[in-house]
Amino acid sequence: MHKLTDHLNALATPTPYATAISHPFLASAASLSLPTDRLALYLFQDRIYAAQAYPRFIAQLITKIPLDNTIHAPLATRTLALLVGCLTNIVREVAFFDTTARTYNLPLDHGHWRERKATRDYTAGMARVGALASLEDGLVFLWVMEKVYLDAWSAVYTALPKPVLSQALEARSQADLTAKAITDLSYNWSSANPDFVQFVQEIGDLVNDYFTPVMARQSLAGRSAREALAHAEAIWARVVELEADFWPNEGEEDTLRVSKV
Repeated sequence: MHKLTDHLNALATPTPYATAISHPFLASAASLSLPTDRLALYLFQDRIYAAQAYPRFIAQLITKIPLDNTIHAPLATRTLALLVGCLTNIVREVAFFDTTARTYNLPLDHGHWRERKATRDYTAGMARVGALASLEDGLVFLWVMEKVYLDAWSAVYTALPKPVLSQALEARSQADLTAKAITDLSYNWSSANPDFVQFVQEIGDLVNDYFTPVMARQSLAGRSAREALAHAEAIWARVVELEADFWPNEGEEDTLRVSKV
């Protein structure tokens, strides 16, 4: 049977998927030409997503799990375990941001950067889905977020200059430190990291299990198969759009820097 994730992967979107995973920011990261301050600006935005929006989003999804439904108890229990794992992962991720910033001299404090509009749009979208959407739609949103992240950083890690991957860089300058930071970050979020690959796969498998009736043209949670599929497709398109906008553009490290009085 055709799976929802396969269907979405093959779907054309108003913002092309390639735009979300091949932004100039990512190309600069892959060539190790990304300015230090632009990387720091990105990590500052991503930390807002990870430390504030993501835990709230996951907590909202947990409240939607029908744990009192004995018919679907195995799926509900599996969903709870996965979402609790998401919270554990994000605590580790925020610590990873902070350690990376200290190790490689990247300024992430609130006194240095302003929040981007794209960050506000993204976190607002998460809050809206978490509050108003069904559990099934929320899981689709979660899967698309993680999948785009995996694909984008996998492309960066794969394209890194081979000497960087085969030997330790000796940090002689801030540019060297930034290159080491990009190497560490891209490994953590890429297909080179089997734990992250497995995590994204588990979310996709769960989504497919929830949407098995839909792909068999049966209703889901009171919606017709057509309506449920349309909601999933709209979420796919919206998250791709949000992800494409989330990467900082050239010059924003200057315009979004907090002025020092």
